[in-house]
Amino acid sequence: MEQKTRYDPKLTRRGLFVLGAQGLVAGALGYRMHTLGVDQSEEFRLLAEENRVNLRLMPPIRGLIYDRRGEPLALNKLNYKIELVREQTNDPETVLRRLAEIIPLSDQDIESVLLEINSRRAFVPVTVASDLEWEHIAAVAANAPALPGITAERGFKRSYPMGNEFAHVVGYVGPVSDYDLSKIQDPDPLLMIPKFLIGKNGIEARSDLDLRGAAGVRQIEVNAHGRVIRELSRDDGDPGADLQLALDNRIQKHTLEVLSRQPSASAVMLNVETGDIVACASVPTFDPNKFVGGISTKDWNNLNTNIHRPMLNKTVSGQYPPGSTFKMLVALAALELDVVGASERVFCPGHTTEGGRRFHCWKRGGHGSVNMQEAIRYSCDVYFYDIAKRVGIDNIAEMARRFGLGIRHDVPLPAVYSGITPTRSWKQERYGENWLPGDTLNAGIGQGFVLATPLQLAVMTARFATGRTVKPRFIHAQNGVKAADHETADMGIKPQHLDLIRRSMHDVSNHPRGTAYGYRPWGAPFDIAGKTGTAQVRIITAEERARGVVRNRDLPWERRDHGLFVAYAPYESPKYALAVIAEHGGGSGAAAPLARDILTFALGLEDDAYLPPLSRSALSRRDKT
Repeated sequence: MEQKTRYDPKLTRRGLFVLGAQGLVAGALGYRMHTLGVDQSEEFRLLAEENRVNLRLMPPIRGLIYDRRGEPLALNKLNYKIELVREQTNDPETVLRRLAEIIPLSDQDIESVLLEINSRRAFVPVTVASDLEWEHIAAVAANAPALPGITAERGFKRSYPMGNEFAHVVGYVGPVSDYDLSKIQDPDPLLMIPKFLIGKNGIEARSDLDLRGAAGVRQIEVNAHGRVIRELSRDDGDPGADLQLALDNRIQKHTLEVLSRQPSASAVMLNVETGDIVACASVPTFDPNKFVGGISTKDWNNLNTNIHRPMLNKTVSGQYPPGSTFKMLVALAALELDVVGASERVFCPGHTTEGGRRFHCWKRGGHGSVNMQEAIRYSCDVYFYDIAKRVGIDNIAEMARRFGLGIRHDVPLPAVYSGITPTRSWKQERYGENWLPGDTLNAGIGQGFVLATPLQLAVMTARFATGRTVKPRFIHAQNGVKAADHETADMGIKPQHLDLIRRSMHDVSNHPRGTAYGYRPWGAPFDIAGKTGTAQVRIITAEERARGVVRNRDLPWERRDHGLFVAYAPYESPKYALAVIAEHGGGSGAAAPLARDILTFALGLEDDAYLPPLSRSALSRRDKT
């Protein structure tokens, strides 16, 4: 009988390893199934409904703007607003009518809201009203059961506490428009946020990237219809930088009050050592707060049709013939080229002739024999006709550029114009015409093609006062870090020549026959060194001269001469340089007293205008007190 072989199974080491590995895999799968099926069941139930996680940008808090003494010029004001979500109410119009009994809401407002909510998806909130008082918010909350779909929200709105005093410099913000986006090649995603505010004018516009800050991010869960289910995380981003300007609100306010004696005028005053702009004013002005939420058509039309151009910042965008204020540059060019000596005399009979045409002096009877200092003191036109012809237009233009005319100064404002310092080649390129001798004579007294802005004239005056390449500066500090000082250099002008120009400017205001002697600061402990200027805006014909030139005050406002005055003070130790233009003021007599009153006020202040920059924490503490 055959014996059966017995099978005795044995577990090998390899078999145990395989079984262990299988057990670990099974355990891991079981644990994962428990986690997904039990611990995270709610989360995946939502995902099963086609929910998804989105990232949404959060607008940062815009940086603040202060004057150099820490006074607020642009703030973020708490803004209470009411929103409506259409899907949460069956009858939006009825709800809005009920709401109108609680908060200010006109029939036109209701119609606008209804149009907007019908153009958006049902779950998208639409702003019904903003800039509400807390009492309105409380009343809405108390009537919530009768107002389905209505919610109260809190945000921030730009505010300009100084109103129109800094409008042209600080500017204003407004919602991003399609036009704004069309000018940007790769727009910041922030600009796509509905009603996101950006700088539209002034420093708000030119320093927008610094003031804007960095966007925050919300991680939210939304369902298949785009409705928010919950917020998963939040990063508030970085607020914009706080700016301190070099402007002093006390001097700025007084400057505006003084300029307002004229229907249209502008002034720029800077510290001659640092170049800091302490006042930069243009009148008439406007209220920037009207632009933040959208200016009305009526207000906009009133601003645009005003003959005195309140929207134009005349300090940097207004270009005017500099008139006799330009004569100092012609004189200096003649001295430096050794074309005319300081003591050389020119006879002024009241006119000169060039190319068969008469060029008149402002004084019909003439000034007689005058040297350079007397010619500046009396502002003799014939003297400068003569030396301008000898110096030549190209040399005059070169000297003008050295003193800041004909160039665009690097300041954080829009529409900063460069003016015109004409040359022979400029006229050929611009008009395709040759330069004429008569063009040089006109340029010699700051007329003809020559144009300058008040900012340029203030820089010119500061360079006369110091003999250095003073550069204008608006930003004093950013986030408490003081702006770097501009490097200046010696102008390279012979000291005796600069001294002659300065003495001549002193005579203008302090010599009994000086053209501004009647406008000197009576009783002040300092002297002003200045120069008057009258810029014609029309050509006076021979027929008019024959029958007696019509007085400026008898002409329509827009045909009157501009009045100019440039000055620095104190004469012995200059601190401020100032340029004032009274647009169509009728002559220098309109500008000189304005300059005197501005300088007298500024120099009478205690010397605390140059405080150290305030840090962000210091500004925050100051605002809380």
